[in-house]
Amino acid sequence: MWLAEQGKQPRTTADADLGVTTISGDSAGVVTRGEVRQLPVFGPGGYVWMPESGGTVLVIKGGPGGEEQCVAGMKQADIPAGMQAGDVYLHAGKASVWLHSGGRIDLKGTVVSVEGELRINGHGCNAGEE
Repeated sequence: MWLAEQGKQPRTTADADLGVTTISGDSAGVVTRGEVRQLPVFGPGGYVWMPESGGTVLVIKGGPGGEEQCVAGMKQADIPAGMQAGDVYLHAGKASVWLHSGGRIDLKGTVVSVEGELRINGHGCNAGEE
């Protein structure tokens, strides 16, 4: 009996929990069953995201006993009316970018700034350019 129990190695486990952020930033604080701080934040490639304090987030746990944790996402907002499969909608406060799978792009904000050369239908839109 004793030998059989000694041969058992701790298993690597994976688990997930919903939590509420208490500290925002690139390393977040989250309350799940207790508060954990300095969790790395992950998102899709090319996307930089900082969870808001008080937001509900997905916490993924791994490693022996689930001690390796990270914030992987947040409950998404309501789907905008007219959104189709394959569309991507990014929003923050009063600003949004809606990429329609058919090729249309909608930009909304109080101010829209463009850095670099702007071309519309292959024609430059910079001052003094035709």
